[in-house]
Amino acid sequence: MAEEKATPEKAEKKKKRKKRLITAVIAIACWAAFGLIMRLLFGSGEKEAFTVEIFAETVHVGPIAVSSCSLWGLGISGVLIVLAILFRIFCVPRFKEVPSGIQNLVEAMVEKLEDFITSRTGDLGSGLSAYIMALAAYLVGCAALELFGVRSPSSDILTTFSLALVTFFLINFYGFRKKHFVGRLKDYVKPTPVIAPIKFISDLALPVSMACRLFGNMLAGFIIMELLYYALGNFSAGPAAVLGLYFNVFHPLIQAFIFVTLTLSFIGEAVEVSE
Repeated sequence: MAEEKATPEKAEKKKKRKKRLITAVIAIACWAAFGLIMRLLFGSGEKEAFTVEIFAETVHVGPIAVSSCSLWGLGISGVLIVLAILFRIFCVPRFKEVPSGIQNLVEAMVEKLEDFITSRTGDLGSGLSAYIMALAAYLVGCAALELFGVRSPSSDILTTFSLALVTFFLINFYGFRKKHFVGRLKDYVKPTPVIAPIKFISDLALPVSMACRLFGNMLAGFIIMELLYYALGNFSAGPAAVLGLYFNVFHPLIQAFIFVTLTLSFIGEAVEVSE
């Protein structure tokens, strides 16, 4: 009786395996056919040596040479400013004491963000929330650009170093405001004055470290996708779409979250009052 019951289950499993196999074969055949059609239409072309520039290419705006990533970064900033102005004009005046609809969503997002900031920086939740929201939105915008084949501004060392310098400024601004000059200097001599030079050098190296971390991770994702396009040529459509979900969406969002979290963690350390 046990064998009779198991037989239909095995048959059902075989059918499912066959369906999966047929689906996989059809997908591979479609991918190969699409690649061949693209090769027939556009040709394979001669492959040049694969090269990647650490610094983004420069474009000339009049007599001034500007990094293309810097221009895209300014474009993202402009779009975010316009969206913020439109939100202020058309949405905020309609807010009521009893929230509903989009007001509910916005207030929930702000509360969660402030709670997240407060958990890492103490009482700075309301003061830092606007900057952290802008920083996160900017990095998400950088990630969105990669979906259109544009090099992300966050894969340019100039952009990441600029963001890291803002973090460095905020660390010291809130540190001095919370502990004042004497209290901030005391942090360098705890637990012993011997380590004061090491702490000072570590603080100076912090923006370099943060900039290189974000830059290196974003550049690595960019290089992997470029390698994929270079190696597969006309046949890169399918794999690029799958891997692009990670390297152009998931991976940049992770790096944005890490950068924001590190910013809050370092600010929290600067304002923490040690006994």
